[in-house]
Amino acid sequence: MFVDVLLTVVGVLALVVAAFSAVVRRLPLSGPLLALLAGVLLGPALFGVLDVPTVFDGHRELHEATRLLLAVSVMAVALRYPIAAVRSRVRPVMLLLVVAMPVMALSTAGVAAATLGVGLGAAALLGAALCPTDPVLASSAVTGEPAERDIPARTRQLLSLESGSNDGLALPLVLAAVAVAGPLSGPEALLTSVWQVVGAVALGGVVGWVAGRTLRRESAAGATEPGPLLVFTLLLALFVLGVSGLLHVDDVLAVFVSGLAFNAAGSVQERSDENQVDEAVNRFVVLPLFVVLGAMLPWSQWAEFGWRGPLFLVGVLVLRRLPVLLLLGRFLRVRRRDALFLGWFGPVGVSALLYLTLEAHRLGVDPTVLAAGTLAVAGSTVAHGLTSSPGRVWYAKAARHGADRPARSDGRAAGSGP
Repeated sequence: MFVDVLLTVVGVLALVVAAFSAVVRRLPLSGPLLALLAGVLLGPALFGVLDVPTVFDGHRELHEATRLLLAVSVMAVALRYPIAAVRSRVRPVMLLLVVAMPVMALSTAGVAAATLGVGLGAAALLGAALCPTDPVLASSAVTGEPAERDIPARTRQLLSLESGSNDGLALPLVLAAVAVAGPLSGPEALLTSVWQVVGAVALGGVVGWVAGRTLRRESAAGATEPGPLLVFTLLLALFVLGVSGLLHVDDVLAVFVSGLAFNAAGSVQERSDENQVDEAVNRFVVLPLFVVLGAMLPWSQWAEFGWRGPLFLVGVLVLRRLPVLLLLGRFLRVRRRDALFLGWFGPVGVSALLYLTLEAHRLGVDPTVLAAGTLAVAGSTVAHGLTSSPGRVWYAKAARHGADRPARSDGRAAGSGP
């Protein structure tokens, strides 16, 4: 019964999004936002059509669902741009990973402590889980014809590549938070982090490179076609995800690295076909997860927060990322409007669910942490879903009325394409 209802709801949403895609893109709406609202309406809190447990009881199943979705999503990010463009963005992306992400974790932890009154352990868990930029929600701001028309390639590439890479690289911060909040010692957290990251990079790099070279050889011989190639990349993501789980390495990072290695070793002739995978993931595959999430939201725990809940949400949305990107704008060599765009459209989403449920699995369910975390995810889905289209329009207007592009130190325009 549950599966039938879910399939019906998701099918209707997918048909609406597909049939009215041009209208949806112009409206302040997104597929995940529509799916979340559908889940709320049909969940136990309202009509009770979808009878699901709250996130406290269903966190294990939610964790597995987020792993699958993120694997496909980060693979799509890794294949979204030519490898030459990826290489040209290494320096700013590394700055976002090494500097911005830890600062975002600290600022989010500070917001949690100040607004919710939680202790150091709970604040650290929230800060680490909510710091990654979600590639699924961020894609609505950087993919599709309107985004390609209005937003410079460099800005879109920075947001995409950051969201793809920091999903996996947030794991060491999460393990450090688990060490603060639970029985895991500092040395154990460090050793586990090193193994998880190094193992993921090695596994993803080798598998992706071999797969890319093999497919390139077969493509040169005329043995592959666009359809099988699309399926191949999806199967590659699932294969790396499974092997990573068996080896206990950072699975999301391994999939992203495998996608980059596949991109580097394979042919770029099928770039448009890979973008079809990306578009399908961002618009349709995400829908079931957000329908279920909407039905699982812990409304009673949110109500217990009182005024502190909305204050926490506003603090996360405004202070988690935006000030950091404005301060780093000069070092990223982007204009102020690009820093504002990058600072706002770094949503909390599926990756946060991954780490919130991972923390619940390792430490047991902390109702405050899981309730606050899902509040941030739901609030970000609403806020960024409503502002993705207006934000793109704002950027285009600011670009038309702004000054000429300032020169970067290499003589090219900031925010320009490759």
